[in-house]
Amino acid sequence: MTPPPADELPFLTADVPGLGGHIKARPEDFAVDEVPLYPPSGEGTHVYFRIEKINLPTMHAVHQIARALGVAAREIGYAGLKDANAVTTQTLSLEHIDPARVTALDLRGIRVLDVARHGNKLKLGHLAGNRFTIKVRDCDPERRPEVESAMGMLASRGVPNYFGPQRFGTRGDTWLIGLAILHDDYEAALAQILGRPGPLDHGEILKARQLYDQGDYQAAADAWPYRFANERRVCRALIQNKGTARKAFRAVDLNLQRLYLSAFQSHLFNQAVARRINHLDTLWLGDLAWRHPQGAVFEVQDVDREQPRCAAFEISPTGPLFGHRMRPPTGPQGELEAALLADAQVSPEQWAAVRQRVASGARRPLRFQPQGWSVDAGSDEHGPYVRLQFQLEAGCYATTLLREICKSPTTVASLGASEVES
Repeated sequence: MTPPPADELPFLTADVPGLGGHIKARPEDFAVDEVPLYPPSGEGTHVYFRIEKINLPTMHAVHQIARALGVAAREIGYAGLKDANAVTTQTLSLEHIDPARVTALDLRGIRVLDVARHGNKLKLGHLAGNRFTIKVRDCDPERRPEVESAMGMLASRGVPNYFGPQRFGTRGDTWLIGLAILHDDYEAALAQILGRPGPLDHGEILKARQLYDQGDYQAAADAWPYRFANERRVCRALIQNKGTARKAFRAVDLNLQRLYLSAFQSHLFNQAVARRINHLDTLWLGDLAWRHPQGAVFEVQDVDREQPRCAAFEISPTGPLFGHRMRPPTGPQGELEAALLADAQVSPEQWAAVRQRVASGARRPLRFQPQGWSVDAGSDEHGPYVRLQFQLEAGCYATTLLREICKSPTTVASLGASEVES
């Protein structure tokens, strides 16, 4: 299977010219405000505190705060991960701490905005979504009407719910490793992890990959930079197992194995969206429809009855996150998904064979709707810009919306691999 790369996936707004431009020229051009699922009650043993951070990944901020308060980082709860190269706000939680100590925190790049008590620890997923304010630079502000037109279409018909490029690693190839695992082809999986240099590989990494391809596993192990502990370990496992790929693959970190398989799930989902790009807002008989925002799924047995709900964005057709327990649709969407698996030469039995390393399967809506959106244009001390504001539910990528607006791989790539799902 040789499907198009992520930057060639079709656009819903293909008839609207792209804005181009640059994103994240400076951190304040990309602001993300977490929208909480619920407000703190004001009572309880847990302290909720909302922070603003600049140019810091969430986990770096968590570790800095933990050190300052003398607690373990795992004791601090958070609802989601936020972008590093941005100005972001989010809520954290910590039990049995004096609120005054939290308020008094004075850390570089972190500011405590407010503090309140609550009865439980904040956990991953406890958020309604995120509010984005993004300035696109090096573009023509006079094109604001075209951007408004594109945003209007996306709000009405839905943004294609593609997984963003960060889901597929720096080289965009993690899904290929997942495919090789499913095919029980561990030589191909290791070749993709450790060899096959590409245009993004340079310096020591390029040298290590070249040495691997030459079969010099010891030299490759020595060449991998210090932070690539997994790659060094697998190279040595190959030496120990006399080049037997299946045995050596056991040295690959289990979390990475799960990531590779998840990336292949995501890749197939993207292909499902691409094949239905002009029918994301149209129900087909046999579809498994998603109820917004709860996420319950039901089978469409009467298209005429359910289509008005789809037009109102109450429900949406879904696509596959394949796994051994995923519920398949019937009708045209069932045929589409069967064709995806046939093209990949993957069977249900192969998903069952990796059930310990991959999620059991699920349905995911083929589209999402930006809420409370607006577009304006102007100029500041850094020059002209077009500014977009919108809110996304949890599980949606801002990258995919910006991709529709800018239609420039280099523009969206400037978001970097740190941008995570809303």
